[in-house]
Amino acid sequence: MASALTYDLLIERVHRWSISRNDIRLAMMIGSRARTERPADPYSDLDLIMVTTRPDVYISTVDWLSDFGTHHITFLEGTAVGSLVERRVLFDGGLDMDFVPIPLQTVRAGWPLEIAGVLARGYKVLVDKDNLTAQFPVLVTEVSTNRVPTQEEFHQLVSDFLYHAVWTAKKLCRGELWTAKMGCDGYLKRQLLQMIEWRQRLSKGTDFDTWHEGRFLDQWIAPDVLEELPFTFARYNRDEVWAALSATVDLFHRLGVEAAERLDYLYPAAGDAYVSQLLVKYRTQCAADG
Repeated sequence: MASALTYDLLIERVHRWSISRNDIRLAMMIGSRARTERPADPYSDLDLIMVTTRPDVYISTVDWLSDFGTHHITFLEGTAVGSLVERRVLFDGGLDMDFVPIPLQTVRAGWPLEIAGVLARGYKVLVDKDNLTAQFPVLVTEVSTNRVPTQEEFHQLVSDFLYHAVWTAKKLCRGELWTAKMGCDGYLKRQLLQMIEWRQRLSKGTDFDTWHEGRFLDQWIAPDVLEELPFTFARYNRDEVWAALSATVDLFHRLGVEAAERLDYLYPAAGDAYVSQLLVKYRTQCAADG
């Protein structure tokens, strides 16, 4: 009887497979299974970067997956690193694995800078046939992902948020509840998260770790912000979305004004006030229309 598939077995098979295939020049693990801080738990996946002379094979075909085990689901998804695409796979036992094929010529020209933040959290090299990881220490040291915004970046975020707050309110008035809810609890929350991260770095120092995309947020967020956060989300109900939108705007405003004062930046108070008036107007109209 065959042994049940485990992540240790997957890693062992990836190692042997990478050695045996001439087109694979580098194979390394990233993510939770490669880091010591907040390491993998039973629900963690396995993330693998492969530098290869034939990236098309791993993007356009799936037969090679049988070398690792039986898979039930696989699809392609974009990554945060330029135009790179990853193949996501669900193997036996619910084990999920992400393969990120990177063309060798891309790496020869210089590792994408976006990968520095990933490497800084840890990586484990399984195979490196051409010493492609030699520049990693320099790359990680020179590129900092934790920093405070420039005046232009700050103004861009605030303006983007305020614009889409009005956009969301209009969707509510039009009766597009799904779109409005996704605006409130999707797009605007990403903008809010960025402001929350900036606020923490301004309070705790630029080296303070806010992770990415809200990872472990409940453990690093400031208590006063965490207390308000539940009110910024809504169920699928028009009145609740209005209330969540208002709470989201209020929290963003408070954090934005505070950040501007700390950074000695000009906060777009006039635009903020105008948006606040519009939101009151649209909410009143929406209530009157039933």
